[in-house]
Amino acid sequence: MDFNELPIDNKLKNSIKFADFKTLTPIQGKSIPISLMGKDILGTAQTGTGKTLAFTIPMINKLILDKNAMALIICPTRELASQVMQTVLKLNVREIGIGNALLIGGEGMQKQLKKLKKRARIIVGTPGRINDHLKKQSLNLSKVSYLVLDETDRMLDMGFTPQIELILKFIPKQHQTLLFSATLPNNILRISEKYLNNPERIAVGSLSTPIEKIKQETFQITQDKKYHELINQLVERIGSILVFVKTKHGADKIVKRLKYDGHSADAIHGNLRQSKRERVINNFRNGKSRVLIATDVAARGLDIPLIQHVINYDLPQVPEDYIHRIGRTGRAGKEGSALTFLTPSDRSMWNSISRLINPDFKISKESQSRNLKGKKRFKARFNKEKKFKDKRKFFKKDDSRKSNFKGKKKFFKKDNSRKSSYKKKKIPFGSTNNPKYFDKEKSNNSQTVSENKDYKFGRKKKFKHRNRPKKFSFKKHNRSR
Repeated sequence: MDFNELPIDNKLKNSIKFADFKTLTPIQGKSIPISLMGKDILGTAQTGTGKTLAFTIPMINKLILDKNAMALIICPTRELASQVMQTVLKLNVREIGIGNALLIGGEGMQKQLKKLKKRARIIVGTPGRINDHLKKQSLNLSKVSYLVLDETDRMLDMGFTPQIELILKFIPKQHQTLLFSATLPNNILRISEKYLNNPERIAVGSLSTPIEKIKQETFQITQDKKYHELINQLVERIGSILVFVKTKHGADKIVKRLKYDGHSADAIHGNLRQSKRERVINNFRNGKSRVLIATDVAARGLDIPLIQHVINYDLPQVPEDYIHRIGRTGRAGKEGSALTFLTPSDRSMWNSISRLINPDFKISKESQSRNLKGKKRFKARFNKEKKFKDKRKFFKKDDSRKSNFKGKKKFFKKDNSRKSSYKKKKIPFGSTNNPKYFDKEKSNNSQTVSENKDYKFGRKKKFKHRNRPKKFSFKKHNRSR
């Protein structure tokens, strides 16, 4: 099916010809006729299948017919929002006469405010910056009749759900909504039930399997040898290479090492300003830098047709992100390759990725035997029950301690002389507990003080042979001033 067969305005048909868009992709062929009828759409398709044109062509056609209407496209990342705006500009919107504004972070607010004052009817932006303009009352969404949520699963993963709900409060109830996503988890189904009105379900291809033309390979390696193997792969492969890592710090570190080793490389991650991001992407597009080290920020929405190879230096934290990563290559029907480095610690994550790609995936016998061996070793080290049984055996055999303890018990039972003496003789208040005191004869009250002095205790006198002087004198020391 060609674009000329679509029931759209002639101005839009001419702009499509000028942009050199010829044939419709499956997602475009299914969704464009439905959206032109004004129905809501819940669309799922793999990355690189032409989803952007699937919602921009009906949007522009609607704005041509209704000159008071507005359209809002919400994207998860700056890169994706910028690329959507580039597609809008390719369709010669300026010649058609529809104003537009790109609202993303990392750019000055003044430039965006000027575009909004010029009656921008197509708004493309990220949730954070759109909310900033709504708070400043510089953006009015009361005339929005066409809403697009692009890469919705990514937006929800990034925690944009509260911000999206805030934006939707400013949009009229009567509007057309198009929700596009690469995957379809339960939280997206809940949002579709809440905000979409009897949507048409459109699915193209499998949601869990990558594009067939991508050649996937794995390489078993240890963590310390990853970088050296990356150098080997860069030397062996021809064309542009996109390398995915876990952290921003790791991306910058690898770029420094690659530049030191003579490779043209750049890094893209969340800490870069928008101007720097655009410069890095343009350098990669133009071939000035052959290697691009990226975090998962660039996994979606990075539409660069020159990427021949994707290398997963680190595995993603979410299994679904693997599909979006390797979807950066093999776009628009072209072939591509994806290589994944696997360390021993990546085994569980790789199993979950394999299950996502192939639901019939089963863990190999070798990996199962390794897991079982590990579990046996773990049990042998900390088998408390076995140790407790050994202790019981030890106490049963060695009864010498037990017998000695019984003998001591008998001894204490028989020797009750002290106990009886305490019971027989009452101890007067404030007297000593010395047992010799009780054998001593009671002294008469008529005893003199001298007789009392002759009383001797059974203890040894510490100071028996110590002679103390009767008088003490201190020498005076004069201080010399």
